[in-house]
Amino acid sequence: MQVISIDEEENTAVNAILLVGHGSRDPEGNQELMEFAQAVADRVPDMCVETCFLELARPGIAEGVQTCVEKGATRVVLIPIILFAAVHAKIDIPMAIDRAKAKYPQVEFVYGRPIGVHEKIVSILQSRLKEARPVAVPAGINSAVEASAEVTDEETAVLVLGRGSSDPDANSDFFKITRMLWEKLPYTWVESSFIGVTQPSFPDGLERCLRLGAKKIIVLPYFLFTGVLIKRIGEMTEEFAESHPALQVEMGGYFGFHPQLVELVLERANEGLVGKVMANCDNCQFRLEAQEHHHHHHDHDHDHGHDHDHHHDHDHHAHDHGHDHHEEHSHGHDHDHEHEHVHAHSHDNHDHEHYHDHSHTPSVVNGSGISGSGQVKGS
Repeated sequence: MQVISIDEEENTAVNAILLVGHGSRDPEGNQELMEFAQAVADRVPDMCVETCFLELARPGIAEGVQTCVEKGATRVVLIPIILFAAVHAKIDIPMAIDRAKAKYPQVEFVYGRPIGVHEKIVSILQSRLKEARPVAVPAGINSAVEASAEVTDEETAVLVLGRGSSDPDANSDFFKITRMLWEKLPYTWVESSFIGVTQPSFPDGLERCLRLGAKKIIVLPYFLFTGVLIKRIGEMTEEFAESHPALQVEMGGYFGFHPQLVELVLERANEGLVGKVMANCDNCQFRLEAQEHHHHHHDHDHDHGHDHDHHHDHDHHAHDHGHDHHEEHSHGHDHDHEHEHVHAHSHDNHDHEHYHDHSHTPSVVNGSGISGSGQVKGS
């Protein structure tokens, strides 16, 4: 991928990339994000790259924005270092951007996409799968496995293990990725499971692999960095291996500092800098819930004026929604998310007033001179 570059006509803008991580109770996980951010910064040495966290760690988003502005940024592109678009990406970060816009009206804020569904993620999973190693169990307990014949690909199951979300849009994207991975592997099964929030659970996924007849299970964590959950997954996998001595159990690594992850984050930043940010809003549960309350909704309408009791002023980012279809055509819906969300939530009666203004225009990359990095799949 080419390094982000600024055209002469854009040289008056001072760009900054603000990477927004989730934050972990495990300091080791937060440190890994900071080191990853440094790897991103090393690729664009002439640009300000800062890091912040949604929760559980400092600096917060407001502090990250302040640092960018103090360093002279006139345009800040916020990139969620989050796997899928769920509540954090759809609600929390946009609200933080709204507050930043109010505080720094002279600065342009651009909201980029989360990591989402992308071919590079499939490649990262493939490489972590190749690096999978047998789970360490007490000496002698695996003697039955060691003496057995080599397990074939046809007898092998890969169990991809995600975090789990309350947003069905995010969960369905996870299943899409596991299907894309299955297409590229020689193994008979690639199964999906979650460590929390939703089903199927990790134990259920392991049991399913057994019932399908797998003689070898490779557990593949779908996580960016280490943390409390990654360590717990390791413990649970060991416990499972110990209780099934006749079964071969291996575990792959989380994404970590994979070079293609750095490439993908820079690609997301490129999208923001050229004004071509595509987001998947069609399956957003928040919009669908709103439709249940208001029959005057139109498809893809996203200009929400919410009348609720607590005031969150949402002046949202512009989303260029691109939807790729199987018949070799695509259409882009240029959504101007001016969500003047005066969120006065009257929670007693859920009487939300939504005003939508949606115009369909072809999505065109402007001539800003920011180098792109090829076709991007919509998440």
